Amino acid sequence: MAVDALDAKILRLLLEQPRTSVRECARLLGIARGTLQARLDRLERDGVITGTGPRLSPAALGHPVLAFVHIEVTQGHLDTVADALADVPEIIEAFSITGGGDLMARVVARDAAHLEDVIQLLVRLPGVVRTRTEIALRERVPYRVIPLVEAVGRAAASSSGRPKGTEER
Repeated sequence: MAVDALDAKILRLLLEQPRTSVRECARLLGIARGTLQARLDRLERDGVITGTGPRLSPAALGHPVLAFVHIEVTQGHLDTVADALADVPEIIEAFSITGGGDLMARVVARDAAHLEDVIQLLVRLPGVVRTRTEIALRERVPYRVIPLVEAVGRAAASSSGRPKGTEER
């Protein structure tokens, strides 16, 4: 999927001003509403835009403790364990990984005791061999994609042969 310089501008605007209407975005970008809508549809269809809902804070929902739990799984049980993780509401993300473990889960909890309860639940899942938990102390770089979008846009602009800042609108 190729994201061009205009796509990058659209994505940045959506990230910076997520509540802006399509009409207003088109006006701010200096493009036709139909052009913008067609690009948005393509970006969604191609999986670049994966959602439009609000980003929620687990801490504000009463779960200020964040931990990363590495889970070692018995060979052949990865899918079963991953499916079971999806049933645990405190697991907000889980990934298959390389290195020390088979899965890594991002877990939120109300406090240390609640985190221990969640970990004990994980240890009891069929196919889980052991876990290793790391508690996050402070977020140093919040989730972000604007710098990535900007880099992709710059690369697209430079590969198009046009000087920077002269992309088509």
